[in-house]
Amino acid sequence: MKKTILFLVAITIATVSMSAQDMAQATEIYNNGATSLSMGDNADALTAFEQALAMGEACGEDGAELVANCKDIIPQIHLALAKDYIKANEYDKAITHIDKAAETAAAYDNNPDVIDEAAELKPQVFLGKANEMLNNKDFNGAITEYGKIVAADSTNAIALVRLGMAYGATGKIAEAEKAYLAAARHGQEDQAYKQLSTIYIKLAANDLKAKKYSDAIAKALKSNEYKENATAFKVAGQASSQLKKNDDAIKYFEKYIELSPNAKDASAINCTIAVLAQQSGDKAKAIEFYQKLVNDPKYGVTAKQQLEVLQK
Repeated sequence: MKKTILFLVAITIATVSMSAQDMAQATEIYNNGATSLSMGDNADALTAFEQALAMGEACGEDGAELVANCKDIIPQIHLALAKDYIKANEYDKAITHIDKAAETAAAYDNNPDVIDEAAELKPQVFLGKANEMLNNKDFNGAITEYGKIVAADSTNAIALVRLGMAYGATGKIAEAEKAYLAAARHGQEDQAYKQLSTIYIKLAANDLKAKKYSDAIAKALKSNEYKENATAFKVAGQASSQLKKNDDAIKYFEKYIELSPNAKDASAINCTIAVLAQQSGDKAKAIEFYQKLVNDPKYGVTAKQQLEVLQK
């Protein structure tokens, strides 16, 4: 009986000795993690604190303080690593650590600020990743990433504008218009309408080139509904002229000159207006626009000749 008691005492002493040894090792690893953290090596610090945490938990009550410290630091290091990866444009790795920061903070129930910051940071990472894809012309990838942002926050106007840009680049005009209009409703009206105007003027120019004159006019006017621009009026004027709608052509060309008086082709457009007005029997307007050209090196001679005819 006596031998049994001595044996149990020996086991107890050995256990205490082993626990003390484990705590010493856990503390050393913890201190190594603190050193790595102070030197900005977040990856090594995380590895050390995770190892120290596991060892501290194995030491039971003796490791309670060390465990608490590790649990406080680990979620913050995940967040710091996420920011490191964001700076390096490694967005997938950043997302992994953002999720891990929130997950560990929730599990340890001691870091609500980390959870809040992770929630704020995640959409920014998605936006960074989507922007990179858009800049690299990975439009389908950008649509997916911007879509994630909009799914989480349908009022994110910046993401909506860029989603519209990605859709527009893939020729999905209806989807682009829907995204832009949503962006306009949430504070990005100027930028959204500017983009929509650009989409429709490009479509109008394509229709003009394809000799779809009525469609060109409709799209040019649609462009101007979103944001009035000189190019749209020029396209509408050219298409109307081809359709022999002289009055409309004159109206659109005059608006073009009004918005872009110093355009390189201003003299050519003034001459066109004068000719169209002359063809339509609007003598006064023809004279008005020929008079603008009398000193023009290219159209001056013609203008003077026509003024002589009109002013007889």
